[in-house]
Parts: sequence; C-alpha cells; structure tokens
Amino acid sequence: MTEDGKGAERVTFSRGYDVCIMAIDGTWRRDCQLNAISDTDAELTVEGSIQGLNLKEFFLLLSSTGLAYRRCELVRVNGTEMDIRFLRGKHGKKRPGASSKAEEAMH
Repeated sequence: MTEDGKGAERVTFSRGYDVCIMAIDGTWRRDCQLNAISDTDAELTVEGSIQGLNLKEFFLLLSSTGLAYRRCELVRVNGTEMDIRFLRGKHGKKRPGASSKAEEAMH
C-alpha cells in the first residue's frame, strides 16, 4: 500500500526472486532476494553487508544482464530487509496537477 492511500497492487513472492542492487556509478553491487513488488515500491532481503553504502539513490537490477532495472531510493532498513521506493525520471508519470502551471503559461 502506498503512503497516499491508493493501495498499489503488490505481488509477493513465496521464495523470493533473485535480483541485485547496484550503485548509480557502479562502484558496488549486492545480491538480493525480491520479496514483494508494486508499481511504486519493493521489499528486499540483502545478502552481505550494506554498511557504508550510499543508498540514497541506486539501481535495482531485475535481470542478470542489467537490461531491466529501476532507479530507487531507500525507505527503511530492518536488519537484512530493505524497503525501497522507485524514483520516476523526467519522462516518467507526472504527478497529478504537476502540468497545470505549464499549461497556464502557454495560455
């Protein structure tokens, strides 16, 4: 469920799905298990230490080739479990009302 109360559909994996998290600049990478995922967020179990890693912004790699990925930020850590939120790029979905000022400027 999302914080805005819209309740995004979340898929939970009974055994976890093998994924990786990786630094934006590629300086570190950790194997993880994807426990649950929705359009906006996910729950992971990290293998190995995350101490000292910059988790403000990183990639969640959904395929071994790295061709399927999402840009993320850390929401919460509890031991080896992490809650992450997906970040939308400039070309992602617009927030409701975000384009109203641009539309007003054109008129």
